[in-house]
Amino acid sequence: MKIGILSDSHFKSDYTKDVIDFLKDKGSEYLIHAGDLCTEENLKLLEESKLKYVSVFGNNDSNLLSLVNKYNIRQEPYYFKIKDIKFKLMHMPFYLNGDSDIVIFGHTHIFESDYKNKTLFINPGEVCAREKPRIECVFLEINENEYIISYYFKDINKNFYEKEEYKYER
Repeated sequence: MKIGILSDSHFKSDYTKDVIDFLKDKGSEYLIHAGDLCTEENLKLLEESKLKYVSVFGNNDSNLLSLVNKYNIRQEPYYFKIKDIKFKLMHMPFYLNGDSDIVIFGHTHIFESDYKNKTLFINPGEVCAREKPRIECVFLEINENEYIISYYFKDINKNFYEKEEYKYER
């Protein structure tokens, strides 16, 4: 299973489109957005990707509350399953416990990847390049015996993504 993960787009729809296109080109079957979309345009981009996606409201998304029936955007923490994997998705890192197989969060704008007590924790960093001049996302590959996290990042003045890879035995 291949999942593209992004967070903290804020008002940078051009960066959000770039990241979604990049994650699709990598072979993502699903997209997960961990909040702070800030504008309907970013939700449209998820919808227009034609991939299955889910997103949660971030602390800057109150203007999007009326769109809950138009797009797949949920209140946090949001629990769901893809195949036999249990996910917990949230924006604010308030519920960082191991009550799911994979916990995805945003808000801090800092990439994190950790595997503790059979729970994978991922923060994909920021799409918006607000805290640093870097667009970030994660490509998660789930295999029978391992998780492969590919952290991709691109300087806003360059045309290519760099990659760091992390592997954890399931």
